[in-house]
Amino acid sequence: MRLLTDDIPRAIDDVQPLLGMRRFFTGAATKQTAEAAAAFLRGHHAALTGWPNRAERLGAFRGTFDQGRSGFGALLDPALGFSLVARYASSRPELLDSSIFQGLPEALDVIARVIASEEQYRAAASDAAEKVRRADVRRMLQEMPVDALRTATRERLRVGVLSQAGIRTVQEVLDWDAALTELPGIGGTSAWRILGAAHTLWQTTYDEMPVRIDISNRSPETTTLLRRLAEWDSCRQTRGASADLKRAAELAPLRTTITGGTSHLLVIPTRELTAGELRESIHIVKRRAELLDSSLSSGGPTLGGDPWDDFLSRPADYYAMLAELGFITEDENAAHGDLPEEIIKAVRDQTLSGEHMTASLRGYQSFAARFALVQRKVIIGDEMGLGKTVEAIAVLAHLRSRGESHFLVVCPAAVVTNWMREVAGKSKLRAHRVHGPDRERASRAWMRDGGVAVTTYETLAWWGPTFSRHRDLACIVVDEAHYIKNPQAKRTVRTTELIARADRAILLTGTPLENRVAEFRNLASYVRPDLTVDASDLSPRMFRRQIAPAYLRRNQEDVLTELPELIEIDEWLPMSSADASRYRAAVQSGNFMEMRQAALLEGRDSEKMKRLIEIVREAEENERKVIVFSHFRRVLDLVCQSLPGPVFGPLTGSIPAHHRQHMVDQFSAARHGAVLVAQIVAGGVGLNIQSASVIIICEPQLKPTTEAQAIARAHRMGQVQSVQVHRLLSEDNVDQRITELLAEKKALFDEFARVSEMAESTPEAVDLTEAQLVKEVLAAERKRLAEQASNRHVSH
Repeated sequence: MRLLTDDIPRAIDDVQPLLGMRRFFTGAATKQTAEAAAAFLRGHHAALTGWPNRAERLGAFRGTFDQGRSGFGALLDPALGFSLVARYASSRPELLDSSIFQGLPEALDVIARVIASEEQYRAAASDAAEKVRRADVRRMLQEMPVDALRTATRERLRVGVLSQAGIRTVQEVLDWDAALTELPGIGGTSAWRILGAAHTLWQTTYDEMPVRIDISNRSPETTTLLRRLAEWDSCRQTRGASADLKRAAELAPLRTTITGGTSHLLVIPTRELTAGELRESIHIVKRRAELLDSSLSSGGPTLGGDPWDDFLSRPADYYAMLAELGFITEDENAAHGDLPEEIIKAVRDQTLSGEHMTASLRGYQSFAARFALVQRKVIIGDEMGLGKTVEAIAVLAHLRSRGESHFLVVCPAAVVTNWMREVAGKSKLRAHRVHGPDRERASRAWMRDGGVAVTTYETLAWWGPTFSRHRDLACIVVDEAHYIKNPQAKRTVRTTELIARADRAILLTGTPLENRVAEFRNLASYVRPDLTVDASDLSPRMFRRQIAPAYLRRNQEDVLTELPELIEIDEWLPMSSADASRYRAAVQSGNFMEMRQAALLEGRDSEKMKRLIEIVREAEENERKVIVFSHFRRVLDLVCQSLPGPVFGPLTGSIPAHHRQHMVDQFSAARHGAVLVAQIVAGGVGLNIQSASVIIICEPQLKPTTEAQAIARAHRMGQVQSVQVHRLLSEDNVDQRITELLAEKKALFDEFARVSEMAESTPEAVDLTEAQLVKEVLAAERKRLAEQASNRHVSH
């Protein structure tokens, strides 16, 4: 208060001799006093104007101030000359007492320290990535012959003298450096030119070298990088708090203004700021500081174990961090698909809140989410494996941060479990399974509390009348959108009614546009009936141009520059009634092997086989080849009978080795969509099958090493496509029990393998024995099925 009532008015009076013509007639002592007063005013003006342009119009004090007035109300006396009060205030000025801003300086300090700490870990991760990059460049140049110097200089260099001196590679040239002049036949000029060419090759290699994480070559540099990335990720407490951090930055100038003796803040309202908004900002910043303070008190991340384990469990998060650091460059134009420039600009300008996300997004994934937000109702047709699910979840999370509450996912029954797990694992949103025996309870909970309702096309027939009473639907996601390609189908009618009702809609499909023009025309009409699609010209180029405002499609090769990548997808599927009947009979008879096969032995009537055929069809449309692995010959025979396209096999242990390779060669020479059907213990060893990039494993294996060896047949050096692994797993049967038991054994195996080579050469030493597994699973399944039967009996 004294600052405004005494100090500043006195300083304004003191500075007057420096203004106008008076400065030429002022004495030295008066000038000195005036300059001191000017410095004083400049300092306080800077502090006040630190708040973005909100207090810069403080007027000079002129007139008579009533010294008889007392209290803080005196600050509002017009005689003080606050032109901001008189001319710019949108409402009456307010005084905030210390209870409002008490603790704000400390909160701002906490936020500043957290940001600095995160920057430290980010810098460490960046340094580690740089070392990996340079190590990879060095390894590449160690394999690059010195003849490359001639090619790089268009045959202008003679490198024979280098070979004569025993220098074979470009890296060896760089290692010799200036010492090249000591070699016979190389003068200073020649050495300078050779080194210049070598450095040019180094720079070109460096510029084009993305940071790769090769699971088959776990170098010390890469292991350190994974650890640094994990540390950075674990301490990133501010992810999703960009809005709060912006408020903190705006409040930062108050940090130096508020002291222990500050009892009130005078708030002069403007169009940009009111007292209520300032009060809210202070509250939000103090709350954010409380949330972040725990990360400081913990002393930073403490990570144990092998960082490769965490990487293998969530590789997409690590690649997203590398992309954020700039070590994986994405083709920005490829990320845009075929979108027009005006839409691209709008998408770039669209913000994306990460407040309710727990997963990192790649750049192209963020672009897809922002595209959906800008265009409101869209089709995302990214190739399978690019993360369409997480793109859609990012949209829902953003809308939740903007106050929306109710979201709906409609999908085939086979992927309900996947959606439930993805929503829970990638976001803070609550997922409700409105499908199956608990659908009524889940429906009521969703309508009451909000979240993401996951249901099926068939369940909509039951839910429709109830759902129609709920009007608040912020966004609907339609997965496997080709299920509604037929406008006359009942499930299409039910789904499109919801699309029309919802504020936003996202249709997901991995089917390329060129192969399904007519179906895509239908899908486009659901999300954008205003688009004019010329049916007389269905050429892909013309159709892409017409559908561009509503359709985004990217291929893996376009946006995943770190290929080959391993993408593992656990496909949790329900059992059909026929599957369940066969399974119960197998459990009752104690036939463990029959239990493992039960979900496939009904052929095309089994849920696993339906999903397998769907994956093969989509792989063909995406110009890929498939390997199907199973332990059982009977399953392999059924797969061969059920698939319509070119099928090779079954490749089994009874086939001689040279015949196996011939079969692989035929498969490699076949067209896209070809399928190699192989017994996992036979096809999983000794064969290189890089021509395949989609792997389907029909049932979980009894040894963790078996699947890894099979996957390595395709995911290895020479593979030019990302490798997708689809594990077909049935809910509530032996697959789930085996998976749960092996998860514990895998941890033991990993620990054993790190300290002994014996585990690699003799995995049986620690793998779960078949006899032990059979005993445990049979007991658990008999108990579970008995309890189910008892519950059904009681309910009746």
